[in-house]
Amino acid sequence: MPANVVVPEVGESIVDARVAKWLKKEGDTVNVGEPLVELETDKIDLEVAAPQGGVLRKISHGDGADVKVGEVLGVIEEGDVRRPETDARRPSSADATATAQPEAPRAAKPDTRGQPLDTGAKTRSTPAARNAAEQNAVDLTTVQGTGDAGRVMRRDVESLVTKPATSAGASPAPGTAPLARTVGEGLRGGGVAGSRSGLRQEERVRMSKRRATIAKRLIEAQSTAAMLTTFNEIDMSAVQVLRERHKQAFKERHGIGLGLTSFFVKATVAALREFPRINAEIQGDEMVLKHYYDIGIAVGASEGLVVPVLRDADGLSFAEIEAKVREFAKAAEDGTLSLADLKGGTFTITNGGVFGSLLSTPILNPPQSAILGMHTIQKRPVAVDDQVVIRPMMYLALSYDHRLIDGREAVLFLVRVKECLEDPERLLLEV
Repeated sequence: MPANVVVPEVGESIVDARVAKWLKKEGDTVNVGEPLVELETDKIDLEVAAPQGGVLRKISHGDGADVKVGEVLGVIEEGDVRRPETDARRPSSADATATAQPEAPRAAKPDTRGQPLDTGAKTRSTPAARNAAEQNAVDLTTVQGTGDAGRVMRRDVESLVTKPATSAGASPAPGTAPLARTVGEGLRGGGVAGSRSGLRQEERVRMSKRRATIAKRLIEAQSTAAMLTTFNEIDMSAVQVLRERHKQAFKERHGIGLGLTSFFVKATVAALREFPRINAEIQGDEMVLKHYYDIGIAVGASEGLVVPVLRDADGLSFAEIEAKVREFAKAAEDGTLSLADLKGGTFTITNGGVFGSLLSTPILNPPQSAILGMHTIQKRPVAVDDQVVIRPMMYLALSYDHRLIDGREAVLFLVRVKECLEDPERLLLEV
């Protein structure tokens, strides 16, 4: 009896997906529970397994197609059915002779940038890694994966591409020559009139499902909220001294480094307790005040920004926060974050400072009403007790929905965060 392969229900907030890649072809025999197709959603990537064993008779939506939850992706028929093209053709005597001959071992696909690891085994990889491999003509079987269970990540492909060829006389694969070299050749050849490099290339790449959703929601956030940003700056000297004093003992005890995120999470929770409307959201003509603290930590992964959530952050220790944030960062890059990791959140912290941002205006993460932006620490001259001194300073930004939060609350919230971080013992004493 035929069985439909359908887009599964992943969570309440996910209603559609995109077919990233079919792992089987029409006519292939499949086993029950065997992965058939990979789907991209705006939050997570997932594999859809075969609901029964048999033959994949039909693929209803190919790679790149957008599908809805519950929509039929393909059809599996029970039994060991041969491919349609072979059913209508009887083997000739020449075929029989050819079949009787032993098959020569197949050579691994040559690639001058790496040696085959195991061409007979299925290489597990993320959609971003496969896209990078396709764009750079890299055989994924030559790539050593650094993700969970050896999964190939985008960074693994990019690392291999940047390595020099293994043979000095080997030529790069067509279309993979570095852009700088191509530009140089254009200059030597004279190029196109009016173009200094001789190249005016364009590339059209379809947005991933996650990137398209991010774009849509950012526009919605700006068009549905009265968004405003207020700023302050923090002298990070005390936090840096405290971290330096305790970093060795902290790592020996907990097996993890003492970073900045835990300080900011603790300071944020302390400030949210005093200003509960910053931890609220608007629903219709009501405001929902949340007396719990699920803090979203924005993580920039190669496939797009995600915001995993620290549940009940007020009850977590410094070590628990640091461990969880590192776990989130690794899972985001590996593509292994679960929907539960991303669901909900009452307030978000984003750190553009890790990329060198000095100042920015973060955009709200709906339905939340505020977001805190951290930035890079920069030594600057500041006035302390009528003396000009050099201190490690950081700009902080709080973007908020002015429909719910007044300017006074926003400013005082940042002042409270500043006080906690400039006197970090407050965080330990919770005063």
